[in-house]
Amino acid sequence: MPDFDRPLAPRGEEAAPRMGAFLAGRGLVPDLILCSTARRTRETHDLAFAALPRPETQFLDAIYHATVPALLAIIRAAPADTRHLMLIGHNPGLQALALKLIGGGDPDGRREIAHKFPSAAIAAMSFDAAGWSAVQPGGGHLLFFMAPRQLPAPLSGSRS
Repeated sequence: MPDFDRPLAPRGEEAAPRMGAFLAGRGLVPDLILCSTARRTRETHDLAFAALPRPETQFLDAIYHATVPALLAIIRAAPADTRHLMLIGHNPGLQALALKLIGGGDPDGRREIAHKFPSAAIAAMSFDAAGWSAVQPGGGHLLFFMAPRQLPAPLSGSRS
């Protein structure tokens, strides 16, 4: 089966709703999600936000296997009135993008990202920029990095 059509693995099916619940628990539901059109990213999106109010989502072919410059251009094109933006995409692009954007913040999280950026992981950053169009490499402050393995294990038979 082509990579683009590959479904989410069972581990991702379990992790996505847990990561969505983690975001909701911290009050970090995005205003806008930019999501790859690949099957597994769409499935991650649907599972992560199944129990939450659905943020506006744009599904973009350009995120699939995008380079860091392409991902940065996608971020810079986000509407200026978007306060909290989320990208759902693929590695190695997202890992490389996160490392390129981080200029400060959580040093342990940065080391973890450099080591591995697993499926469904979240790198939350803030930017001191006039808008998304002004986001620059090194301009991000890493607030936290959370991988599914860092969350408490779900109760047996539970998906959240």
